[in-house]
Amino acid sequence: MKAAKYILFLFLIAIIGLAIYIAVQPNSFEVSRTRTINAPAAVVYNNVIDFKNWEAWSSWAEADPDMTITLAEQTKGVNGSYSWEDKDGIGTLKTTQTVVNNSIHQQMQFADFPSSDISWHFEPNKNGTTDVTWKISGKDLPFGFKAFTTFMGGMEKQIAPHYERSLEKLDSIVQESMKVYTINIDDITEYGGGFYLYKTTSASSANISRIIGKQFGEIMTYMAQNNIVTTGMPFTIYNEMNSENGSVIMSNAIPVRDRVTVDDSSEVLCGYIPKTTVLKTTLKGNYTNLPEAWEATMEYLVAKNLEQSDLKPFEIYTNDPGNFPNPADWITEIYIPIK
Repeated sequence: MKAAKYILFLFLIAIIGLAIYIAVQPNSFEVSRTRTINAPAAVVYNNVIDFKNWEAWSSWAEADPDMTITLAEQTKGVNGSYSWEDKDGIGTLKTTQTVVNNSIHQQMQFADFPSSDISWHFEPNKNGTTDVTWKISGKDLPFGFKAFTTFMGGMEKQIAPHYERSLEKLDSIVQESMKVYTINIDDITEYGGGFYLYKTTSASSANISRIIGKQFGEIMTYMAQNNIVTTGMPFTIYNEMNSENGSVIMSNAIPVRDRVTVDDSSEVLCGYIPKTTVLKTTLKGNYTNLPEAWEATMEYLVAKNLEQSDLKPFEIYTNDPGNFPNPADWITEIYIPIK
């Protein structure tokens, strides 16, 4: 009898000690993880801001195939939300504030636990990568919540591995999304022609992107200084193409409405393309896929017994990469003038 009372007394002491331990635990928590993702901030932001994308990289969804995810009518931007149900209860997540390409703030409610604040921060690096920081925090925690997290090993143990795995998957998915491309032979069509300002130079496969950017920048500076307005998207005329070593002699050009008389000291010249019949190919994707697009176009030219005219082939960059951060959305049209 005395032994039973002694055991009960020790048990009560243990319970009281545990209750005191739980009570003195912090009334707030914060868990944060950062990963450098090999993609521009805008591309990562555009994925995270839409809850339609979350299931693909969520570690919780990966760990629990039976989880039920319900998307709201609005999933993107402020007031976008989604909910889920798993063996532990029902949760909802709602976006409350955003700074485009920079940060996202959200509020999460899970079961009967106190709501938590979620934040994302996207810090671009000079090398084109982005430091992505994902953080969750809560405050004014009741005793029951602190008891639950204590028995589960703490919020760090519960959440950090999921954040790490989710960010790893997000990194992989975002990078793959930037590699998507399509090449479409649009067949024979008419190109309307017109005047253009241009600069001619040589380049290799190693430096062509940098040189094209430099050339367009110098032409646009000249146009701004002389109040000349562009009438279309930039393009490149290939005067000579060496398929063996990848070198080219090219004229980088910007369309203008009328013939422009340039001063003798300027390296910028004015040219003209007449209306002509062309074989057209459209590449949607990164410019690094242009060699494949050109190869497919030339193979089609031969297969259809089409003969090139004396006009040089050219490619038009139909949208501005500055407005389309994901290279998978870049569109280039290739034109081969034919007889």
